[in-house]
Amino acid sequence: MADIETHEYDVLVIGAGGAGLRAAVESSALGARTGLICKSLLGKAHTVMAEGGIAAAMGNVYSEDNWQVHFRDTMRGGKMLNNWRMAQIHAQEAPDRVKELEEWGALFDRTADGRILQRDFGGHRYARLAHVGDRTGLEMIRTLQQHAVHRGIDVYQECTINRLLKDGDRVSGALGYWRETGRMVLFRAKAVVIATGGLGKVFSITSNSWEGTGDGHSLAMQAGADMIDMEFVQFHPTGMVWPPSVRGILVTEGVRGDGGTLKNTSGERFMFNYIPPMFAAETADTEAEADRWYDDKVNARRTPDLLPRDEVARAINAEVKAGRGTPHGGVFLDIASRRSAEYIKRRLPSMYHQFMQLAGVDITKEPMEVGPTAHYAMGGVRVDAETAASTVPGLYAAGEVAGGMHGSNRLGGNSLSDLVVFGRRAGENAAKYALGLSALPAVDAGEVSERSAAILKPFEGGRENPYTLHRELQDCMHVNVGIIRTESEMKQALAKIDDLRERLANVQVEGNIQYNPGWHLALDMEHMLHVAEAITRAAIERQESRGGHTRDDFPGTSGDFGKVNVVVRLRPSGMGVTQEPLPVMPDELKKLFEE
Repeated sequence: MADIETHEYDVLVIGAGGAGLRAAVESSALGARTGLICKSLLGKAHTVMAEGGIAAAMGNVYSEDNWQVHFRDTMRGGKMLNNWRMAQIHAQEAPDRVKELEEWGALFDRTADGRILQRDFGGHRYARLAHVGDRTGLEMIRTLQQHAVHRGIDVYQECTINRLLKDGDRVSGALGYWRETGRMVLFRAKAVVIATGGLGKVFSITSNSWEGTGDGHSLAMQAGADMIDMEFVQFHPTGMVWPPSVRGILVTEGVRGDGGTLKNTSGERFMFNYIPPMFAAETADTEAEADRWYDDKVNARRTPDLLPRDEVARAINAEVKAGRGTPHGGVFLDIASRRSAEYIKRRLPSMYHQFMQLAGVDITKEPMEVGPTAHYAMGGVRVDAETAASTVPGLYAAGEVAGGMHGSNRLGGNSLSDLVVFGRRAGENAAKYALGLSALPAVDAGEVSERSAAILKPFEGGRENPYTLHRELQDCMHVNVGIIRTESEMKQALAKIDDLRERLANVQVEGNIQYNPGWHLALDMEHMLHVAEAITRAAIERQESRGGHTRDDFPGTSGDFGKVNVVVRLRPSGMGVTQEPLPVMPDELKKLFEE
């Protein structure tokens, strides 16, 4: 190991999005020497793409809002499969985390009397998303990034972690490489926080950027961590399907929150035909009533265009399958006929400029063609609600890579508040754990040497192209394990994953080692295959339809499966799947669902 660049920390944070930055800030504040690793450049994390806002029951628009209502909305959105304690902590602490961001310099939109303005979003009973136009994630990253730099945290940019290292049962560090030079780099640490985000690049149509390859999920699995709810992948209902230049790019839910409506090719507002019984009492069932909601939100039931994302995505899918979709396989999202150009440009500036510049679509004059796009993983590392600790000592997880908080379906806006609530807890508890150890855990030099050789193996020659393997995986997952699933198709996917894994062993990359995207993809493919297998095996195990998991062969919701998490574990013998009981909610919280 003498030839390998080595760094030593109390706490190592992998991922520099909202969760990773908040964890690093908290860890550093407690006196732990903290290192922060970015796969890309600092400030380029996928959090910047979060547009609509941060969900927090601050009561600035509706005084009736409180943490109990937010908790209930979150649990109902997740179809009661959420870890109830995580959902409770999230609802209780989110307002303080928003105020903290404001104290650190975040500039939120304001009400007429100067308070933080909050907007409507799908699945939320009241308007509770604190926002900065439609670029809230960018403001969050700007604020957290400046605060982290101010604290003097060491940041390693364009560095990709390939393996977590262990000393016996506990984490001891991580091995990675510099994307610029290809040289190996070793990080020794007493505790590691994984905050690597999502896995959307497993699917062919996704809102995720190139970083979303599921590396954190795979790193944790390979280190022995339990994974839960991997079958639940959220397909955001409104990703652009046309023109090709913007295919998959997200259209924020704020478009519908500010007046946009979904229509089929006949011009029908079809969402009135898809209101589920659970939401019927609070959802408008006529266009006139929905229109009143836009003008007088206190006295009218909310529009069905703002049902939870899984409900809207399935409705769009049904309209397209029934032949009522747009020419390019989506539906229309129209805000131009409801709001003035001035209003749209003021409330949704990024949406307006993005689609005008990238696609020549003027959303102030014409509807958008939208459809479901792979967006968010509800499943991930199983963590303790109080501490964000995984089942591996010294390993913590926060943000999208952690499972449990969102159950079977995440409500819009809950992701950004999830990042800061549990990012803070992960950083705090990782620091406390690390500061309680007298010395760094050991690192196995033989393991480092062996893994370094494996990382470089694609340069030794082979016949498989990493881009071909990736495309085949994406197509397979989108067709066989996408928004609608059956056991026979998912078993085909498992066979394909096995085939791709065998071919990956013979992958070849060409060119220099410096900034070689083919090599980077070849290494990411190992992670994506682990993640794809975990999603597929968990989806086969859950024989029902719930939230982000819809099965044509089991279309109903099962009472038995409503009581369990599907747990995935990767062991030397292979990937195993079990069903384990959900934590039991206390009676005082159960009463919230009797209203």
